[in-house]
Order: sequence, then C-alpha cells, then structure tokens
Amino acid sequence: MKIITADQVGPLVQDGATLFLGGLAMMGLAEEALQGLERHFLATGHPRQLTTWACGAIGNAGSGGMAHLAHAGMVKRVVAGHFGQTGKAMMAMVHAGEVEAYNFPQGSLSSLTRHIASRSPGLLTKVGLGTFVDPRLEGGKLNAAAQEDLVRLVEFEGEEWLFHPSPRIDVAFIRATYADERGNLSMDKEGILLEHLSIAQAARACGGIVIAQVEAVVAAGSLHPKSVKVPGLVVDYVVVAKPENHLQTITTAFNPAFSGDVRVPLGSMPAMPLDERKVIARRAAMELQPGAVTNLGIGIPAGIPAVAAEEGVAHLLSLSVECGVNGGVPAQGGDFGLAYNPESIIEQSSQFDFYDGGGLDCSFLGLAQTDRHGNVNVSKFNGRPVGCGGFINITASTPRLVFCGSFTAGGVDLAVADGQLHIRREGRARKFVEQVEQITFNGRDAAKRGQEVLFITERAVFALRPDGLELTEIAPGIDLERDVLAHMEFRPLMRDVKTMDAGLFQAHWGGLAAALSKQTHA
Repeated sequence: MKIITADQVGPLVQDGATLFLGGLAMMGLAEEALQGLERHFLATGHPRQLTTWACGAIGNAGSGGMAHLAHAGMVKRVVAGHFGQTGKAMMAMVHAGEVEAYNFPQGSLSSLTRHIASRSPGLLTKVGLGTFVDPRLEGGKLNAAAQEDLVRLVEFEGEEWLFHPSPRIDVAFIRATYADERGNLSMDKEGILLEHLSIAQAARACGGIVIAQVEAVVAAGSLHPKSVKVPGLVVDYVVVAKPENHLQTITTAFNPAFSGDVRVPLGSMPAMPLDERKVIARRAAMELQPGAVTNLGIGIPAGIPAVAAEEGVAHLLSLSVECGVNGGVPAQGGDFGLAYNPESIIEQSSQFDFYDGGGLDCSFLGLAQTDRHGNVNVSKFNGRPVGCGGFINITASTPRLVFCGSFTAGGVDLAVADGQLHIRREGRARKFVEQVEQITFNGRDAAKRGQEVLFITERAVFALRPDGLELTEIAPGIDLERDVLAHMEFRPLMRDVKTMDAGLFQAHWGGLAAALSKQTHA
C-alpha cells in the first residue's frame, strides 16, 4: 500500500478505464480523490472516455461526486442505480445524450460487484422483469446514446430471468475511516458499510487497482482484526482527506448516533407540522404492523417514524433501510440512508439479499405517478431520468406495499384544520394518469403475484385489485367529483368509498396505537 495525495490520483487512471465508485450520495464517497482526478483532467485533458459504475447516486446534487466528472470528453458511459444526486452538469449531459447513460436497480448492481469479484459471468435475477429495466421495454437505457445492451432477457430452467454480464473494473474508488500502515481499512465513523469490500475485490479480480480515501493513517496493528472491513491485501493506494471532503452525509460532518457510537433519546425527535405530508404519514402509519420488518423510502415515508414517536409507539416498530441499516429510526433529508440508534449495520449487498429473498413484511415508498393498472413511475419525468434506486428490488418481493404521496403536484396549496382538508389551490400536474411515463413498478404483475398494494394521498386512498385501481377512502371536507375524480385521467373502481378518519386532520390525533392494535388482531 502507498500513501498518495489527491493530485497523484489522476495519473493512475488511464484513458478508456472503467471505474467503480463506492458511495451513496456523499456517504462512503471518496470525494477528495475525485477532486484530484478532476484537477488532473482539467490540467492535461486526461483521462478521457471513462466508464463509471455506481450502485447508487453519487454526489450531493451540487458540486460534489459525479459533478467532478461532468466535463466534455472525460466520461463516455455512466451506469448507476440512481441519478438524483449527480448534479445539474452531469444530468444535462445525460439528457443531451453527451454520455451513454444506464439505470439498473441498486440492489442488482450491489450484488453484481460480488459476481465480478468471484469472476462469475454475471448476475441472474428476476428483479426488473416487467419494468423499464426489462429489455422488452427499455433495457435500462436512459438516452439515445446508450446503444449497447447491458442486460439480457434469458430463459433458465423454463423461467424468464434478467442477466447482467460482469463488466471489467480497472479502478475502484472506496472510502473508510482509518487505514493502518499495511492498508487495512476500518469504517468506525461511517454510518453504512455499502459494498466497498466487494468493489475492491472486483477490481483486483480484473487486474485493476484500488484507491481508498481515509480520514487518517494509523500504525500497523492499531486496528482490531474484526473492525477491518477491507483487508490491506486488496488496497493499492490511500489518500488522506481533508475533513470537509470526508463528510458522513450530505449535511452532517459526523453524528455518532448514526455510526452506533452513542444512542440518543427518540423523544427528542421534533414533531412534524400539521400539513398534508403529516396527514399522509399518519394514514400510512395505520398500515404498520408491530414487529413486522418494514422498509421506509425517501420523502413522505421517512416521516412515518416521527408520527410513531409522537404517538408513543415507536418502540413497536422494526424498521430497515436498504443500504444496510436495521433498527433505530431512519434519518430524513440529507441524512437519508442512515438511522439514529441503529441495531445493526451490514453490507448493502447482504441487505439486498435479505430483501430479494422476501425478508421484508411491508414497505412504504414514494408515489410520483400511477395509472389505472397500478403501475408506478418514480424514475423518469418529462423525459428526464432520476433513477430507480432500490425501489425495484423492494417492490418485487415485499408482500405489502404502501405508496405515499400528494394527490397532485405543482403549486398545490392545501390547509389542514378542524378535522378536514381544505384545497385552496389545485396542483398543475396530475399524478394519477392514463399511462405512466416509465414503469418502475408493474401493477399488473403485482396483482398476479397477490401483493397487497395501497396508494395513500392526503385526500384519497386507493387499493390495487386484479381488475384495476379502486378508490376506497376520501378525506373529510372534500367533494368526490370536484376534488378527486376531476383531477384523474381515468375513473377508478368505486364500490364502497369511506371517509378517512377525521382525527388524521386534527392537531392532536392519538389514534395510532388503536390502529396498530387492530392490525395485530386482523
């Protein structure tokens, strides 16, 4: 192992190389090493025509992460599980077709790293069938520049599968907290482990190199063997980063409650303000089941733990985040992906093994766009790709799904008061459409699998049935025709439409414990 500066990273990367970038947003990201790579390109024009792979979104939606590679000629192809944090410059290149762009499920890419590491020909999975990842639809291609097929539909043992061939990895970028003088890496202050070990092993299996960014280098023998997450025998170079380039998350330098070093009282969590987001989170929380293994997605679902804490039932929940965190209370905003007081933190690929194997009982996920068949789109809007993240893995194998989101979007102005919902200005964009722009979740296939699926908004609740989407509840204080049906591009099934609990629209609710009791005895 050799200690180098960030400015020595660039010469190590050859033109046309394939890089695998460890990280999720800014978590586990070798930010300083990428800055050094960028400076070398700006000074010399090299390396050029790179291909990058990443399991999730890389960056902070600003100047970090993938933004350092967003220069004409620097990158030829980008493959990632999500594009939401890659920044405006890279997203503009993707949309303009200046780079070949592909999006595959976060869990599939995470698992693929282990197949590369073991020199397996690739990953065989059912995750993605019937979605835009399926070659019969889009094959994960995000723009016209993406011509090569990176996923194939195959038949094995009489069943349909998706096959992701293993790429060759020339350079792995990973991150840790400490490196000892022999290159052994520990992740003491990280809130997630991700797949840094298998990324490093994958590069080595391909004859490539591994560059690790750390906070500090310590003497050989300083690290307990069980705390070493990546052994020095697969690490080639170490970059010691400045603190500002080694943040725990997008918004947090370091919080010991995320890494399991301390526990914070959950009663200290602030209550959500009474608005439509809280109404949705409250109604969704009624679908929780005490003790059930539950995944929470980003956005409104991330507010469910705050509702549970306010209602005094947080101790009944068993929450999980796809990047490897189990137990505790999932964080929100720029800290999403971590949890306060986690009970365990495992590698992301192992977490997705658990998810893909049916380990989840229920998942609460965002709702951006749906149609009469219950198809859901959370990955592409007005021709601009965002990406699927772990959404496809989670929805493919979870028996109970609850999609949460506002009923319309774009300038909607709502008021919640006195047990009712008041619509002061309607949103410009409809979210319940005749046909979704991109299929991230296939409602028809879910109905055939017998999955239980709900769609919860601030003014209406829908359930997926074999014959389509059924409207089951509307909010008190609204008119069915004027405030719901008039803003849908299709007419849902309606058999027995009930009124949502008025308590959801009060400043103080106090009804969640009773709702969970009903779920327990259902």
